[in-house]
Amino acid sequence: MLEISKTKDENKEKKKKKKKKEKKEKDEKKKKSKNLRYAAGDVWEDQTMEDWPENDFRIFVGNLGNEVSDEMLALSFRKYPSFNRAKVVRDRKTSKTKGYGFVSIQKPEDYMRAMKEMDGQYIGNRPVKLTRSKWKERTLDAHKDELEDANFKKLKR
Repeated sequence: MLEISKTKDENKEKKKKKKKKEKKEKDEKKKKSKNLRYAAGDVWEDQTMEDWPENDFRIFVGNLGNEVSDEMLALSFRKYPSFNRAKVVRDRKTSKTKGYGFVSIQKPEDYMRAMKEMDGQYIGNRPVKLTRSKWKERTLDAHKDELEDANFKKLKR
C-alpha cells in the first residue's frame, strides 16, 4: 500500500515537472516572436510592445493636439474600470505629438463603451477620432504567408 502511494506521488511530481517545462518553453517561444513586427516590407523587433498587456483591446486615438500628454490621455480614459495604459506618440527629435496615441482596455464591455462615449469628445483642444487599433495585424505571424511568398519568389529568380 505504501509503495502504491509513493508511485502516485512520483507520477504527480513528474506531471508537474513536465507541465512546468512545457509552460516555460511556451513562454520562451512567445517572448521570441512577441516583439517581431512587419510593416512596409520590413521586419523588426519592437521593444515598446513589452510594456503593453498581451490580450487587451487597443484603441487608436487620432487628432490629438500637441498639448496632450500621456497623463492627460490616461485621465480621459481612467473612468473605465479595466483601463490599462495610454500613450501619446511623439516625434523623437522635436518631441511634438504626431497627432495620435493608443489606449489599452482589458474588458470588451469597457472597450465598446469607451468607443461610443469618447469618440468626438475633446481631449485637450481638439475632438478626438477613435478607431480600433490594428497593432495585431502588424505582427510577424499575421504576415507569415505573405513573407513566405515573397521569399519563394526571390528563390525562383
